[in-house]
Amino acid sequence: MSNAPDGLPPLREVIAAHGLSANKALGQNFLFDLNLTGKIARRAGDLAACDVLEIGPGPGGLTRALLMEGARKVVAVERDARCLPILDDISAAYPGRLQVLHGDALKLDPAAHLDPPVRIVANLPYNVGTELLVNWLTPPSWPPFWQSLTLMFQKEVAERITAPPGSRAYGRLSLLAQWRCDAKIVFEIPPQAFTPPPKVTSAVVHLTALPAPRFPADAAILQEVIARAFNQRRKMLRASLKGMVPNMEQELVAIGLNPQERAEQLTLAQFCTLARHVQALRAA
Repeated sequence: MSNAPDGLPPLREVIAAHGLSANKALGQNFLFDLNLTGKIARRAGDLAACDVLEIGPGPGGLTRALLMEGARKVVAVERDARCLPILDDISAAYPGRLQVLHGDALKLDPAAHLDPPVRIVANLPYNVGTELLVNWLTPPSWPPFWQSLTLMFQKEVAERITAPPGSRAYGRLSLLAQWRCDAKIVFEIPPQAFTPPPKVTSAVVHLTALPAPRFPADAAILQEVIARAFNQRRKMLRASLKGMVPNMEQELVAIGLNPQERAEQLTLAQFCTLARHVQALRAA
């Protein structure tokens, strides 16, 4: 087998040499095709002037693509110690451009290792992908430390992020993402592209951080309203939001909302109006 364009051995050879197999408990599915990992890296935009944060690099297929596409620096957070020697080899091939942090991405704060502008690019482990996304979308202040997110999810999660009001996939994730970002699915990846093949199709989502949220609202109150509304999504708003403020049903009517509607029928703008109204009532 010939070497890849970066002079390193093909990923299949690397994995065989290290006796590495995907760990189901860590949500691992390896993507060997450097054409596909290159496509993901290019969807993140021009990386030459950026530091890139990657979560769950595994054997480094996407890591190599990010470096080949010219990323100024890649900070990769990897929990699986078995992958560290492989990532060390990549680091040696790109002196000074790859920093590997060994640890759990949910517990580790990589911001100190990154210089702005920062873009996050990752084939996220299935079991922590949504939680990481919510963390990135709900920082203490906005704009966040990152400019954009280019992330691979199960297609079903990608559809939840980009869903319009009224659709089955529309919910908390759609609203959190679309309140502060432009979000779109850029392409899908079939199961057979991975080793081992997952049972579902994957999709790459690109989210660009807006300089300010699309509509004004207090983040904590908006999240509370959204969580209550969708916690029991078959319930009408008058029931799901009951108790947030006194006389909730009348307050919904006062701002032009139908108390008999369900959460998925409300637009982002309406949720933000509701959050502002709740905030004003609580402050009164």
